[in-house]
Amino acid sequence: MAAGPAGDLADVSSAPDENEYPSGFPHSICDDVPQDKYLCSNCNNVLNKARQTMCGHRYCLACVNWLVRNNKNLVCKRCREEDRSLEGDNSILTPDNVFNDAAINKEILELRVHCANQGCSWRGILKDYEEHQSGCDHALIPCNIGCGHMVERKKLASHLAKGCPNNMSPCPTCSQAMSPAELQKHICQCSAVERPPATAQRGEKNQLPSNSRATEQCCFSEVGCGFKGTAEMIKVHQDSSHVGHLQLLLQVTSALQASLLTAKGRGPDAQLREALAALQLQGGVELDGGEIVGAEDVGVPEESATAHSLQDDQAAVLLGKHLEELQQRVDVYENIVTVLNREVEKTQVTVATLEQQNQNNQEIIQHLEIQVLEQQRKLAMKDVLIASLRQRITAQEDVSYNGTFIWKLCDISKKMNEAASGRRNNQYSPAFYTSRYGFKVCMRLYLNGDGVGRGTHISLFFVVMKGEYDALLSWPFKHKVTFSLLDQNHKEHVVDAFRPDLSSSSFQRPVSDMNVASGCPLFFPLAKLRSPRHAYIKDDTLFIKCTVDTFS
Repeated sequence: MAAGPAGDLADVSSAPDENEYPSGFPHSICDDVPQDKYLCSNCNNVLNKARQTMCGHRYCLACVNWLVRNNKNLVCKRCREEDRSLEGDNSILTPDNVFNDAAINKEILELRVHCANQGCSWRGILKDYEEHQSGCDHALIPCNIGCGHMVERKKLASHLAKGCPNNMSPCPTCSQAMSPAELQKHICQCSAVERPPATAQRGEKNQLPSNSRATEQCCFSEVGCGFKGTAEMIKVHQDSSHVGHLQLLLQVTSALQASLLTAKGRGPDAQLREALAALQLQGGVELDGGEIVGAEDVGVPEESATAHSLQDDQAAVLLGKHLEELQQRVDVYENIVTVLNREVEKTQVTVATLEQQNQNNQEIIQHLEIQVLEQQRKLAMKDVLIASLRQRITAQEDVSYNGTFIWKLCDISKKMNEAASGRRNNQYSPAFYTSRYGFKVCMRLYLNGDGVGRGTHISLFFVVMKGEYDALLSWPFKHKVTFSLLDQNHKEHVVDAFRPDLSSSSFQRPVSDMNVASGCPLFFPLAKLRSPRHAYIKDDTLFIKCTVDTFS
């Protein structure tokens, strides 16, 4: 059996045994060394459809199925290798003791891989690897007419035309086996075919110039192809003109069949002449020495009946050989067209699948975008709620319900500068209550003074606020209020007190969030605030105490 072109095919014996169970993906396709958790406990390849056992080890789906089918009560191989003393019921491989490991499968399908076929530059993720392999031009596939060789997918057509041992045909004259392409050239040059001398029939005027051998005719010139050129040009032309050559073959075959049917009742000489005439209409028939013989050449001269009979016999033999050769070539091209049709169908299925997948992905993306917008809206609402709760918690931490509140003011130097510059001339203390269900009140402080005390004194005022229980209280507010500036050395506190003016609107039941502040505009001189004898300001902190006499 003849071998095909070097590098185009490999012997099928190198392919995996069809009886071996399929294992995981080889390490060689991975861009990085795979982690141990991605490896099968049986074949040690990258897991293919991972299954996890009750003992925590992982196998390929095909591996575990093969092991369970061919062994009874088989102990997990990894458990047996690690510590036989830990073997138990969970280490027995049974269909009930394995389950799909979706998490590890998802990680494995995202591994970066490349095509292992020589000459292929494809790279991607493992999820797309098998789909690529099914259509990779560099993948080795078996010859589709069973010659027993593996060829690259993109070279299958060339293999069928030139190198397939099952596509070898014998020369009808010398019986030498060769490919269809070789047979076409061989028939015209076969030494076993007896040809009459060209000069005896046509004379010296039909001899070709010696320099005409620099160009060649297409091997389909017998059926009407007029292409001529160098050997390289002829090869390129034949590889790209399959359809045109098939059409010429069909035309010649149809013409021959019509001629033979119409000449059925006539003698063999008449049938031969009409068949040759039909071939001549399609471009001529190469009969002798590379020259074209037409219907006129087949005619029998009156003075040479014997030579005429010999030429007719030889022409009939050559015509039969040409017909056999054409049939063989039609068979080869039919195989090639079949292969190409399969590839087209596979491509169409792949395109349809990708379009459907793309549509599904678009729908998923739209759904996820809607979910993202909804989550963003919820996050904004959550942030508002958290800020509100934080404010309420802070207020609850500072609130007092016994009529006494100590206000701690930090960063006094900064706040006094802000008050002097007018950027923030006053501030309110947190609200507090005279009792659990009593009046809601607060203090208002002017660090640079207000009214008659502006620029010379600290002004401190008392504010009655709108509370939750105002409807149950007795109005106007008439309790004594005492302010104290605390000396942090516990030597001399500054104390000032006043009783409410019952006619003032400041102590009536509030109709807005708070009443007008009322109190002590000359509470304490600014000049004495940093007295070295006292510690009214210490560590840049000041304390003011307010006491409401709820018994008066």
